[in-house]
Amino acid sequence: MTRPVIRASGKHRLNAARNENDMAADNRLLILSRSAAVYADLIKDLRLPDLEITACKTAGEASAHLDRCTIILGEPSRIARVVEGARVLKWVQSTYAGVEELLGPGARSDYILTGVKGVFGPFMSEYVIGYLLALERHFFTAYRNQHDRTWRRLPYQSLRGRLIGICGLGSIGRHLARTAEHFGLRIWGYKRTAETVPEAERVFTGPGFDEFLSQPDYIVNTLPSTPATARLFDETAFRTMKTTAVLINIGRGDAVVEEALIRALQQGLIGGAVLDVFEQEPLPEDSPLWTLPNVVITPHNSGFSFPADIVGLFAANYRRFSKGEPLLYRVDFERGY
Repeated sequence: MTRPVIRASGKHRLNAARNENDMAADNRLLILSRSAAVYADLIKDLRLPDLEITACKTAGEASAHLDRCTIILGEPSRIARVVEGARVLKWVQSTYAGVEELLGPGARSDYILTGVKGVFGPFMSEYVIGYLLALERHFFTAYRNQHDRTWRRLPYQSLRGRLIGICGLGSIGRHLARTAEHFGLRIWGYKRTAETVPEAERVFTGPGFDEFLSQPDYIVNTLPSTPATARLFDETAFRTMKTTAVLINIGRGDAVVEEALIRALQQGLIGGAVLDVFEQEPLPEDSPLWTLPNVVITPHNSGFSFPADIVGLFAANYRRFSKGEPLLYRVDFERGY
């Protein structure tokens, strides 16, 4: 088996044999990530054949290697800064589920772009179920009562029998549906095309969006950022939801019209919101969302990219790439996912 060739950039030096830099490799991988060194070590341990590896943390470091790299692995926001200069690029493997930074009018599309599936479902399901339990069991109120040394019983309702509406039934949405089943939640789903989803009691498409919104106690958005999903949750949507319903957004911030959401929360059109993604990130300090009592804000971390998980997917795709086989989770540049 041909050993991988390891190169280093900037401060990210890898322990490679001196003569390895002189070896030829058919494929030249540029890792562009805040965790570049970690990714490089993990990939080196896999001993993938005919692969030369360069690890960079910043676009500036990567610039010297762009004219040679045939593959890039990393975060879409960092890759977007250098992709135009990668003259012999053939394939980009994102380390994130969302790849919108690499899409859109005028974006380069003469290479294969692959995303991540089957990795984030468990993490994001934990996030959603965690907050469902916190809200139903009044954990936040209990903590405040503890701080105030107040002994007060807090009546609660079980998750069993509550209705959750999952907007987006891709790998994340379906994993959430299976997790919700374990807690006895009833499940409705909404997706772009009609399809039977065993975990869902009902699945809505297209013009059925209003009906989908009308009954659930919780609405969870898991949709990616595409032209079709932008501003989906507008004032009409919030007026259609139950006044006690809670919106949980773990998909993309541009699916929600934030001004309309703020009004809906202030006017009691919906019961509350748990928000992990926003139209602008970081969320501006002057956003009213920070101080609304019926809102929970987290800094876009419901699903984290752990390098060990991503490297397994990269390795599977690299083996396919080397054999000229179709890659897993290829992104359609027009549809956006």
